[in-house]
Amino acid sequence: MNITSILTVTIILFSVIDIIGSMPIIINMKREGVVIEAKTATIVSALIMISFLFFGATILGIFGIEISSFAIAGSLVMFFIGLEMILGIRFFREDSVDNASGSIVPIAFPLLAGAGTLTTIISLKVQYDTVSIILGIIINLIIIYILLRSTDWLSKKMTPQMSSTLRKVFGIILLAIAIQIVKNNLIG
Repeated sequence: MNITSILTVTIILFSVIDIIGSMPIIINMKREGVVIEAKTATIVSALIMISFLFFGATILGIFGIEISSFAIAGSLVMFFIGLEMILGIRFFREDSVDNASGSIVPIAFPLLAGAGTLTTIISLKVQYDTVSIILGIIINLIIIYILLRSTDWLSKKMTPQMSSTLRKVFGIILLAIAIQIVKNNLIG
């Protein structure tokens, strides 16, 4: 374990998790009445990421699922979230709209601990030690928690037009990321 490894893992995971890019999605969900509990989303994300670090390849192997298939499935969910953002059409609906929670799906999975994050964690095991990866995950989780707790404040600072524009821009980016994941896993 060394500082350089921890920082490298942290930066890699930060760019893949892309909590900054997900903020317009999360703010939009909150504006639509979806309850987002920062603590729950962070804890579930932590459990998913740490579990996948130790057992990801084995869990997928038990079900006969290749990592590339898992990545494609997660990217499809991301694709539909991107379409929701751009078109304003709801694909993901809860049985009860009142106080529906988005803390676990789609916030913890697939936005934060999605297919890209999980496959990256498995890939990092080849190059970095487990302690560095865990610390990188923890640092990212602290940032995630702080930003999720700040969504009300951030949404007040954003005008509806700014939020709508950002939602559409990040929706297109999310679609592009989803398509790239599919492309990489179909070809690779």
